[in-house]
Amino acid sequence: MNPTIYKRLIEDIDSFMARDPAARSRWEVILCYPGYHALMGYRVSNALWRHKWRLLARFLSNISKILSGIEIHPGATIGRRFFIDHGTGVVIGETSEIGDDVMLYQGVTLGGTSLEKGKRHPTLEDGVVVGSGAQVLGPLIVGAGARIGANAVVLKDVDKGATMVGIPAKMVMARPKEPAPDFPAYGMPSAELPDPVARSFETMRAQISTLAARIEQLEAERAAGGESADAGDDDREVTKIKSAGG
Repeated sequence: MNPTIYKRLIEDIDSFMARDPAARSRWEVILCYPGYHALMGYRVSNALWRHKWRLLARFLSNISKILSGIEIHPGATIGRRFFIDHGTGVVIGETSEIGDDVMLYQGVTLGGTSLEKGKRHPTLEDGVVVGSGAQVLGPLIVGAGARIGANAVVLKDVDKGATMVGIPAKMVMARPKEPAPDFPAYGMPSAELPDPVARSFETMRAQISTLAARIEQLEAERAAGGESADAGDDDREVTKIKSAGG
């Protein structure tokens, strides 16, 4: 075997062991991990695709999909140390481009939104994590180190290091100044991830409280002004009475 190919195979196995504490040995990864099986199937079918054996490449990728439950088009471009955790239902389209050290969870779709033959699938730069059930659609770019939360639907470019959640996905955390020390499972970097809906309600509540306080202030000023006017009227009546009596 070519030493470079052997080194890449070991590197792929070690990437699974590094990011899954359930993996106890390389043999366990080789025999029991559908994500690794799909990746190996892709490596072979992609080599055939690049050498213009297109039909055979598609046939082998289809066999790999049947066996692993993961569909990777042989025309996709995938970098080093790619990790698919659990894997069932993952779909990676033909013009998808995936950098190094990218991680996908089950149910992720890297899909196209056009019927044109050109670039129509996403580009994931190095270190991206996409949580389970997320849909990344169209020829957009997900910047290096970005996190896509579970079940998010991404329709626009994502900044480097950003964390996206929701439908459609919105940024809830910008790129941290320091690298995150913890592993971002399912694309969620912490248990204290801000909720954009709750944050919107909190903003509305603060505005309502401000308006209520202002209304109370205006009512108090109006009441004070009314009392002053009544007092002035009483003084004028007394003056008239005194004048009439005098």
